[in-house]
Amino acid sequence: MWNVDEESSGGAGSEMDEEMTGDDSTTSMSRWVFDEKNDYDDDDYDNEGYDEHRDAEMDSDDEDDNVEQRLIRTSPAVDSFDVDALEIPGTQKNEIEDSSIGRKLVLALQTLGVVFGDIGTSPLYTFSVMFNRSPINEKDDIIGALSLVIYTLILFPLVKYVHFVLWANDDGEGGTFALYSLICRHANVSLIPNQLPSDARISGFGLKVPSPELERSLIIKEKLEASMILKKLLLVLVLAGTAMVIADAVVTPAMSVMSAVGGLKVGVGAIEQDQVVMISVSFLVILFSVQKYGASKLGLALGPALLLWFFCLAGIGIYNLVKYDSSVFRAFNPAHIYFFFKRNSVNAWYALGGCILCATGSEAMFADLSYFSVHSVQLTFTLLVLPCLLLGYLGQAAYLSENFSHSGNAFFSSVPSSIFWPVFLISNLAALIASRAMTTATFTCIKQSIALGCFPRLKIIHTSKKFIGQIYIPVLNWFLLVVCLIVVCSISNIFMIGNAYGVAELGIMMTTTILVTLIMLLIWQTNIIVVGLFAVVSLGVEMIFFSSVLSSVADGSWIILVFATIMFFIMFVWNYGSKLKYETEVQKKLPMELLRELGSNLGTIRAPGIGLLYNELAKGVPAIFGHFLTTLPAIHSMVIFVCIKYVPVPSVPQTERFLFRRVCPRSYHLFRCVARYGYKDVRKENHQAFEQILIESLEKFIRKEAQERQLESDGDHNTDSEDDMTLSRVLIAPNGSVYSLGVPLLAEHMESNNRLSEKRKTSMDFAAGPSNQTTALDVEQGLEKELSFIHKAKESGVVYLLGHGDIRATKDSWFLKKLVINYMYAFLRKNSRRGITNLSVPHSHLMQVGMTYMV
Repeated sequence: MWNVDEESSGGAGSEMDEEMTGDDSTTSMSRWVFDEKNDYDDDDYDNEGYDEHRDAEMDSDDEDDNVEQRLIRTSPAVDSFDVDALEIPGTQKNEIEDSSIGRKLVLALQTLGVVFGDIGTSPLYTFSVMFNRSPINEKDDIIGALSLVIYTLILFPLVKYVHFVLWANDDGEGGTFALYSLICRHANVSLIPNQLPSDARISGFGLKVPSPELERSLIIKEKLEASMILKKLLLVLVLAGTAMVIADAVVTPAMSVMSAVGGLKVGVGAIEQDQVVMISVSFLVILFSVQKYGASKLGLALGPALLLWFFCLAGIGIYNLVKYDSSVFRAFNPAHIYFFFKRNSVNAWYALGGCILCATGSEAMFADLSYFSVHSVQLTFTLLVLPCLLLGYLGQAAYLSENFSHSGNAFFSSVPSSIFWPVFLISNLAALIASRAMTTATFTCIKQSIALGCFPRLKIIHTSKKFIGQIYIPVLNWFLLVVCLIVVCSISNIFMIGNAYGVAELGIMMTTTILVTLIMLLIWQTNIIVVGLFAVVSLGVEMIFFSSVLSSVADGSWIILVFATIMFFIMFVWNYGSKLKYETEVQKKLPMELLRELGSNLGTIRAPGIGLLYNELAKGVPAIFGHFLTTLPAIHSMVIFVCIKYVPVPSVPQTERFLFRRVCPRSYHLFRCVARYGYKDVRKENHQAFEQILIESLEKFIRKEAQERQLESDGDHNTDSEDDMTLSRVLIAPNGSVYSLGVPLLAEHMESNNRLSEKRKTSMDFAAGPSNQTTALDVEQGLEKELSFIHKAKESGVVYLLGHGDIRATKDSWFLKKLVINYMYAFLRKNSRRGITNLSVPHSHLMQVGMTYMV
């Protein structure tokens, strides 16, 4: 295996390989001169013939960033792979939505075990935390607190999440980054500039053009795309929400398990708090140890247990209502909330921090959508979970109405003594299940953030062969366990943990509210009155609750804020470093004019074989290719620039996965292959199968290209009608936005684009010249010659050329920039997962090149 390193003031590398083997070495600056102008302007080509002009144009579709407008056809791309070597067979279809009634019932049962455990165990601690903050003075205080809980359940889980947020899913994917991905797809707000106009042709984009009657969406879109400040604020909001999701995954197991184990104090009076903590620690270790078995297996196994738990809640609630006080049904009158605040004033405000705990797990319903369908979640919550929760809270309130002193452990005190121990066992099992809800949601969210370049790469294990959304991240799992144990051992009080729980949950809720509001304005084009009501009511109530939990942040919940801040900083540093690295690669890419001057031999010896140069550059030729030319004695007779690129969609169809382009004239034998993945797609690569399908797909691309050339040589110049068809269908703006030219609002664009199309057509006709006289026989001979060349190169072997790029701040940079780039980002890159791991390529087939940028 080859290893070459270089330090320069600019360059390009690839994050396919995160570590270098061998010692670092320094060589002199590369011999090419970098040009800041556009690589693929039409003026860069002389009129040497139609073929060369056409070959160059094959790559200019994605490279030319300076063209004001570009027209494309929306017919199926001819350069896509027909078969996907990197996809698990049968996973492309959404089997969750297209399942039978029996299958949906099984999914509903699994949903209990994965999604609703968190909110299902909230009766264990909600009233205890509320009345710890606002002690019971009279019976009406219980009615007021119960009324608060009832309408909090109705407002947040039922109205906000079930009827609004769940519908904001990204093709079945939920969570903070799924919302961000949905926004990125409809407005070019991503800070990493690797978008291609051809990405908009992926069927999963589903772009919807604003109508003239609703110009608001277009105005918002333009403002988002034009303002770098708004883009950064949106990213900061998403990163903050994700940090709160991770923090929630820490505090949820701590709160659920400790409150369940705390029932021992009711059953066994001699149990001390220290013993409760030690038992909770052992339970948590068991919980995180079984996480690797996946959501499907554990969900189906634990679903019946949680179903029994909900029946226990309802049964105990009905028992207490009949035995103690059925008048608590008065709490459905919201006026009791007003009377509760009037009597208790500040204490009632403090009680809000405990009340929000009844809605914990609401975000899990949305974040865990990748595991189950929208309908299964909605059906289960509305018909089973919510009624059982209401009965459980009504029963506790009925019991407390005659037992004020038992408010410290309201749930277990209200359990009839004859069934206490069975209920205790079931509640502990339910607490263990509940602890998994936000853990699985966190796995999903982190996978999405990794794909969108906002989190260091980690090893991801897919636990289900049928459903590609069910994953397990080992490093994150054990990291969450360690932090969770620290929280349990350091705080060891469910009242203080409950406050931390509220901080994390409300942070996620407010982030979701803002993002869904933006989606309603930008994508759904919802009536402005509905949008205003949703935003004002949701965000206003959430901020009132948030002010309550922040008032007690000094009690110990500051730990969770510190942890969330650390996670936010990690994600921000990674995104900032990745953005800076990619921008430098784009600036220092090789000019096409330089390659043309070198000739087809590229100024070196072309040895038989195929070189697959992996890099992250989606536009242009990476500078690291010049390093190969200047450092190695020879280069392969055929080189394919392979770019693994994630697009803001959950999944890319197999037929749209790969995009081929020819780089330079045919005699150069240089191609680009952009492999496009959604953030839910599985990359499970075998290098031999990948090579085989890549070559087959390249041959298909070349054959299709030859067919088009032959049609043109036969005099088929019906481009006018094709252009007219294109103009009536779609317009790609410079920022990658897609607009329908049938919309009257955009009619003024048509005239200018007609002139642009005619100008480009005229220049191509002029460049074609004598090439139009090429006979069909010449085209066929050229095709067979090129295919034979590919076969010989394949027989000579395939070598993977991996570029390792690193960045360092220049000496005159600010101290903070040096700290972030040279130490923090470098540390994260060194300890993140190497992309080469997914390739399973023998070391004898690898050649690694390292370059360092001074930024």
